[in-house]
Amino acid sequence: MAFNDTSPSRLSRRSLLTGALSGAGLAVLGGTLGGAPAVAASRPGGRRPRVLIATNEPWGTYHAAPLLPEARRQGWEVVQLVPDRSQIKPDDPVTVATPDEIPRADLLVVTGAGDWPADCAARLRRLPLVASSLAYQLPQEAPRAKEFRKRLRAITASSPAEAKVFDDYLGTRRAISVVGTPQTDDLPRHRPEADTVLVLTSVTKSDQTGGSAPGTELLLTAAERLAAAGKHILVGLHPRENRALWEKYEISTVPSVQASARAEAAIGIPGTVFPVVAAVGVPLVGCTDPALQIPGYLRDVCAHTITTADEAVNAVDTAEPVSRKVLYEAVGPVGGSARRLFKVWRKAAIRAHAA
Repeated sequence: MAFNDTSPSRLSRRSLLTGALSGAGLAVLGGTLGGAPAVAASRPGGRRPRVLIATNEPWGTYHAAPLLPEARRQGWEVVQLVPDRSQIKPDDPVTVATPDEIPRADLLVVTGAGDWPADCAARLRRLPLVASSLAYQLPQEAPRAKEFRKRLRAITASSPAEAKVFDDYLGTRRAISVVGTPQTDDLPRHRPEADTVLVLTSVTKSDQTGGSAPGTELLLTAAERLAAAGKHILVGLHPRENRALWEKYEISTVPSVQASARAEAAIGIPGTVFPVVAAVGVPLVGCTDPALQIPGYLRDVCAHTITTADEAVNAVDTAEPVSRKVLYEAVGPVGGSARRLFKVWRKAAIRAHAA
């Protein structure tokens, strides 16, 4: 596997990579819904290029939401494929489509090789296909990856470490474009408030949208210990977490990455948001459990990891920000990430149309 990454090696925390990435506009390419390919529509007034996204968490639109600002800037339409609308809120900013209403499209992006993205890839066999890692996976080949990996026209990951894991997960052994994490494109300035600790929750109970992570009980108890020690607990809720578990604390009204700007340190079960919070400059403490399976780079961005609540207060008090080297390995280039991602997608669609 090779990494397509030309980022400079000496970079600041808030701007590991800057610079403009420009590209020609994409003519709308032939989509397909199982029938004849759609006619290209590059003339003025033609529809915007449209990408369909299918994720391992079928209703998890929070993975696509960070892409929307750049999609609007570049004239793309992003549509997430969902089994039905049962778990989609009326005010969700992400456009969704069910199998009975899939629109004409130019590209299908799968963010994993779970049952739902694999099913979507099987149904939309004539659409150009790209795999983009928007949430962490485990470094072991997914059972259904073999069904579509030969079709992949491009693969992207946020960082070098994530690319290695995604390569193992897909079983591809090929070049992966390191594009950065779209959530880092608009990082807040770190202005910590005294004794404020951000608790990054995971998910207590599995459901149809996705699984849960071991360690929630440890995190709950750790939060109690920190509050008893005089810390102000600010909670960054996972979109699928049970809010009732955390209502005795302040629950952030803004996304966790934005909330992290207020925190002296953050504690939680290591997950996809950890490298992004680290990029803000916040020291991290990870709550780990023997049953917890996460890739190593998510542990690496933690100043400490704890296995008992008794360790929480000291771990938070002594936590320091991660080094630039470790940060880059985990989060990738910061700034312009969504633009780089759409550039890869655009090229994949253009090449498919030209073939």
